Amino acid sequence: MSPPPSVRRPGRRRPGGLVHGVRRGRPFLRRRVPHQPPARRLVINTLAVLCSAAAVWTFLTPPPAVHRLNQLATRPPVDPLLFVKARAEAIRERRSRPHRWRASVIELCDAMAAELAAGRTPEEAFTAAATVLDPHISKELLDLPRPPPDHLGELAASRPGAEGLRLLAACWRVGSERGGTLATVLDGLAAALRDEEAQRQDVSVQLAGPRATARLLAALPLLGLLMAAAMGAHPISFLCGTLPGAACLIAGTTLNLTGL
Repeated sequence: MSPPPSVRRPGRRRPGGLVHGVRRGRPFLRRRVPHQPPARRLVINTLAVLCSAAAVWTFLTPPPAVHRLNQLATRPPVDPLLFVKARAEAIRERRSRPHRWRASVIELCDAMAAELAAGRTPEEAFTAAATVLDPHISKELLDLPRPPPDHLGELAASRPGAEGLRLLAACWRVGSERGGTLATVLDGLAAALRDEEAQRQDVSVQLAGPRATARLLAALPLLGLLMAAAMGAHPISFLCGTLPGAACLIAGTTLNLTGL
């Protein structure tokens, strides 16, 4: 028995080539999207993320001028070793202060002799000569009460290396009371102080080797402890935990402090 002429099977083509029926659940026309490989999609996504990050960073970052102004306005970072550097500088300053005082006294005598030979009074020569010295030493000399010879001895007693000021004050008093050419006396004093400083430098150079040897010998016990600890001998527990070790520690410390 053939089906009625009004009912046709789905998908059957008519003579014109058109599809009359449509399958259930599927669209009649389907748009195809070209397939992209995974590597290409990864590259595209990565570039998009980088471009977005660059745009956000450019938008949020202040201009270079603002950055420079902020650097000028903010305080410089605190150096963690500032205290150690200041302490080392203070120690170096204290050690070099006597040498600077001796050199300044010699320079003061030479300058005063030149000013006196030019016709100035002793006080004027002292003021003119003190202004060309080390700034700290010059300030202390210029701040002395007048007349300077009465107070140079006190300054020499309180400043290591300024012993030549006492001789300068004595020459100044003798030249003022008994007369005489003070410039010639100060030239001789400067020469004597210069020879004394040269002799002191020679002695210091000759003693540099023995001083280095003494420092090395003083550090040998500590080096021995480190070597024993590296060998696994436990020297700290022996010296601090046993009676013979404590006796050795006391005897060694005593000999080291006495220089033997």
